[in-house]
Amino acid sequence: MSNKKQSVTKDIFKIAVVDAFKKLDPRVMIRNPVMFVVEIGFVVTLLLSFMPNLFGGNYGAKQIPFNVVISFILLITVLLGNFAEAIAEGRGKAQAESLRRTKTDLMAQRRSKDDSYESVPASTLRKGDIIRVLAGEMIPADGEVKEGLGSVDESAITGESAPVIRGAGGDFSSVTGGTKLLSDQLVIEVAVNPGESFLDKMIGLVEGASRQKTPNEIALTVLLAGLTLIFLIVVLTLSPFANYVKGSIDTVSLIALLVCLIPTTIGALLSAIGIAGMDRIIRFNVVAKSGKAVEAAGDVNTLILDKTGTITIGNRLASQFIPVGSHSLSELVNVAVLSSLFDETPEGRSVIDLAHKEYEFGLQLEDYNDAENVEFSADTRMSGLNLQDGTVVRKGAVDAIKQFIKNKGGRIPEDLDAKKERIAKEGGTPLAVTKDQEVFGLIYLKDIIKSGMRQRFEELRKMGIKTVMCTGDNPLTASTIALEAGVDDFIEEAKPEDKMRLIKKEQSQGKLVAMSGDGTNDAPALAQADVGLVMNTGTTAAKEAGNMVDLDSDPTKLIEVVSIGKQLLITRGSITTFSIANDVAKYFAILPAMFATMIPQLQILNIMGLTSPRSAILSAIIFNALIIPALIPLAMKGVKYRPIGATSLLMRNLMIYGLGGILVPFVGIKLIDIIITALGIANI
Repeated sequence: MSNKKQSVTKDIFKIAVVDAFKKLDPRVMIRNPVMFVVEIGFVVTLLLSFMPNLFGGNYGAKQIPFNVVISFILLITVLLGNFAEAIAEGRGKAQAESLRRTKTDLMAQRRSKDDSYESVPASTLRKGDIIRVLAGEMIPADGEVKEGLGSVDESAITGESAPVIRGAGGDFSSVTGGTKLLSDQLVIEVAVNPGESFLDKMIGLVEGASRQKTPNEIALTVLLAGLTLIFLIVVLTLSPFANYVKGSIDTVSLIALLVCLIPTTIGALLSAIGIAGMDRIIRFNVVAKSGKAVEAAGDVNTLILDKTGTITIGNRLASQFIPVGSHSLSELVNVAVLSSLFDETPEGRSVIDLAHKEYEFGLQLEDYNDAENVEFSADTRMSGLNLQDGTVVRKGAVDAIKQFIKNKGGRIPEDLDAKKERIAKEGGTPLAVTKDQEVFGLIYLKDIIKSGMRQRFEELRKMGIKTVMCTGDNPLTASTIALEAGVDDFIEEAKPEDKMRLIKKEQSQGKLVAMSGDGTNDAPALAQADVGLVMNTGTTAAKEAGNMVDLDSDPTKLIEVVSIGKQLLITRGSITTFSIANDVAKYFAILPAMFATMIPQLQILNIMGLTSPRSAILSAIIFNALIIPALIPLAMKGVKYRPIGATSLLMRNLMIYGLGGILVPFVGIKLIDIIITALGIANI
C-alpha cells in the first residue's frame, strides 16, 4: 500500500482538530468514563464561572477569574484527550481513502446460462457468479480461479510491485478484487456479495468503524472507572475535613483536584493506543479482523510454524555430490548435470548451479540440445533425458532408481544404502543418479534454513513463547532441521488433524496459540487457533477461518505479529503505570499546599515550595493537561519491545515509567508554578 508509511499530515491534523470538538458529544464521551467525568467537571466549573455562588458560599466576583481559568483548562484537557483518539483514527481514515481509490466503477464479464459472457457492472456481481477476466483488465471481485493461469499485479493491495502467479487448483487460486491481471485470462467464481469483499472489510477496519474494545481494554476501562470512583469519594471527604479545621475549599478547587487525581492520562490515551496498535499491524501489511486478534498475539504462549517456506526457504537445494561404487566425483558431476539439463524446478537448477560454482565438468551443454527430456512424474519418481545414441540418464528417489536398475539387469553399489542413510540422518534428501545400468552416486539435497531464524527463535524463547515446527518429513529429517533451526519442539509427518490436536492440547492448558497457514486443509486449525495468520495467496476458506491476513504472504511475519501484539500490551501497561504514578505525585503536590493555610504543620510536606494553594491547583491541572499531548507520540509509536523475561520487563517498566511518573510531575508542576507566579497568575 502506498500509504503504508503514512505519517500525521497537515490534513490529518486539521481533521483531528475538528473531530476533537465533535467528540465532546456526551453520547460519545460516556464510552470513556474518566474523560466523561472531566467533561462534567468542565460543565460545572463553566456554570460557576457565571454563578460563583451556585452551590452556596459567598465568593463574589473575585472567584470568577479563577473559575474561568480552571474551566478553560478542563476544556483543553478533554479536547486533547479527544484529539489523541482523533489523530489515531485520522491515520486510519487516510489509509481507507487510499484503499477506496482502488475501487472504481468496474465492468465485469459474467457468464450467462447459455455459457456466453455479458458485460455487467461489478457492483451487481453475487457470490457464485462466474466471470472472465482478460489480460490488462482489473479483477472486479474476490474469488477463486476455476480455469486458467495468469500473472496478477497486486501492488494496489500489498504494495509489492512484483507480480504473482494465480491459477486454478492448489493454494494459489484466490484472487482479490481491485488487483490487475497482467497476462493470459482467468475464469473466476465470485466468492463474496457486494460490501463483503476483502477490500471492503479492510476499509472498514482501518477507518476504525469495526473496532470493538478488546477484553483487556474493557477490563482496564473498568479499573479506571473504579479508581475514578475512589478518588471521587476521597475528594468529597475533603470539604468536611476543611470545615472541621475552620477552613473551606470551594467547589471549583475540589473539581480541579479530582481531575488531577483520577487517571486522566491513560483515560485520554487508552483508545488511541488500541487504534494505533491496529494501525501498526496494517502498516506492516497485515490486516487484523479485530483488535482482539492483535491483543491475543501479545499474549501468545505457543507458536506453530510450517517448516517449508517459513523456517526453510521453501525448496531443497543441491549442496553436495557423493559418488558411489568405483565412480569418481567428476564422473558423477557430469551425469548429474546431464540429468538436470532440462529440469526447470528449483532443485534441478540448483544441481547445475552447484556444479558451476564448486566443481569442474567437461560437458558442452549445447551438444545435448537434441536430447529427449523426460519430466518427473509421481509414478516413476524420476526425471532425466534420453540421448540420441540410446544412452539413458536419470535422477530420482533412491528406491525408484534401484528398481529402475534392477529392471535393466544392472548392479546396485554396496555403499549406496549406507551413504543414503547418512544423508537422511543429517536431515537431507538423497537423489540417486544413474546412467544406463550404473548408479554413479547421490545428490545431497538440503533444506536451507532462512538466515537469522535461530536468533529469532531465541528471542521468542526469551518472550516465554514455545515454538513448534510442523513438517511432513520423516522423524530423522525433522529432528535434524529442528535442531539446526533452534525450535523447541517439532511434529514429524504432520497431517492437518495433528495441528488441530496440538492446538487443542495447548489451549486445554490455558495457553494461547498462534499459527500460520494458507490452504483449505489448514482452515480448521486456523479457526481453532487464538491467532490465525492467513497468507493472502491462501484459499477463501483459509481467509475466512483466520483472524489475520498477511498481504505479503510471508509466513515468518507471524513472529513480527507477536512482537507488535506485545508492544501494544506493553505500551498500554507503561502509560497506565506512568499515569497512576503521576496521580501519586500530584496528590502530594496539591494537598499539602491546599491545607497548609488551614493546618500550618502541613507546610513541611509542601516539599516543592509552591507559592499558594491556588498556584498548586493551577500548576497541577495545567501539567495534567499538557502531559496528554506530550505522550501522544509514545501512544502512537508504541513503547519499544525487547525480548526479555517477564520479571525483567516488569522491573524495567517500573523503573522507567513508574519512577519517571513520580518524578516528572514534581519537576513539571514546580516549573509551571514558577512561570505562573512570575506572570502574576498564581493568585487570581
